[in-house]
Amino acid sequence: MGAPPSAMMKKKKTPLILIVEDDPASLLLASTVLEAAGYEVAGSASAEDARETLAKRKPALILMDIGLPGMDGLDFTRELRSKSRTAGIPIVALTGLNMPLYERSAKAAGCQGFIVKPVSPAVLTTEVRNFLSRGPG
Repeated sequence: MGAPPSAMMKKKKTPLILIVEDDPASLLLASTVLEAAGYEVAGSASAEDARETLAKRKPALILMDIGLPGMDGLDFTRELRSKSRTAGIPIVALTGLNMPLYERSAKAAGCQGFIVKPVSPAVLTTEVRNFLSRGPG
C-alpha cells in the first residue's frame, strides 16, 4: 500500500513578502494584514536593513515605501533592479505620496505597481495576490 494521495502532494510554499517601511505603525499594520492572509512577512525599516534580509532570503514580492531614511525607496529599487539576484523580484511602491509624479517616478525606478496609503486590508491583500500571480518581474 502506497502513501495516501495527500502525502504525495508537495506542500505549497508560503510566499515571503518583504515590507520596506520606516513607519512602525504602517509596518505593523501591513505585516498583520498579510500574515492573517497566510503570507510570511519580513519587515525592514530602511534600505540598509532590507539589504541584510535580502542577503539571506529571496522574497516573492517587495512592498517598498518611497520615503525611507537614508537611501530612499526609489534609489533602493534602482539598486535592486541593477543586481542579478534581485532584478526579477516584483517591487510595488507602498506610499502615502498620492500624486501622479510619484507614481511615474516609482515606475521609472522599476516598481511594477503603486499602492497608496492608507490602504484597506482587503485592497492590500488583493493587490499582493494579483502581483504574486503575475510571476517575477
